[in-house]
Parts: sequence; C-alpha cells; structure tokens
Amino acid sequence: MSFRFRGGSNASSGMGVAEHCKGTFLELQRKKAHRYAVYDFDFVTSDNCQKSKIFFIAWSPESSRIRAKMLYATSKGRLRHDLDGVHYEIQATDSTEMELDVLRERVY
Repeated sequence: MSFRFRGGSNASSGMGVAEHCKGTFLELQRKKAHRYAVYDFDFVTSDNCQKSKIFFIAWSPESSRIRAKMLYATSKGRLRHDLDGVHYEIQATDSTEMELDVLRERVY
C-alpha cells in the first residue's frame, strides 16, 4: 500500500491514502488475495532511544496447497528483492508467529 502527501490547504491533514491502496484493501477483505505485509515497527530501546525497524512478513499457512505455496514463494522472492531497506523478514505459517512479542524479540 502506498501513501501520498497532501499539499496546499490540506497540508495539516498529513498523509493521505492513494486510491489504488483503498482498492487493494477492499480486495484483501473480500478475497483474501494479498498475504504479504511490510510493517514499520516503532520501539524504545533499554537506553530510552526511539527506534524503528521495517519487517517484511510473508503469510503462508500450513493448510495452503503445495502449488499455492510454491507460487507464493516465487512471488515473495521477487517482491522481497525489490524492497530495499527491510531489516527483518518473517515467514509465518501461524498467526502467533506475527505477534508483537515476536517482533520485539527480533529487534532486541
């Protein structure tokens, strides 16, 4: 999903959501079509410093068909290659593998 800055008189409203982003979200809701996520994880270190790390999360449940998993893995590889600046990658097969505690363990 992508965002765009709204300039001019709406500048105080901050970031706006691009139209194609809304369409992709609706497709996700209806068809469960998109399973990748890029998440900017903000945290505070033990030294009280504000930090941020970017996670690439791939969701592929154990119950998925083999062919779907293979296609997903191939697509994931291409997408991940183009995403410069990702700090951590998570391959989740269960929702517990994407919980905030898991992210915290990775960054500490």
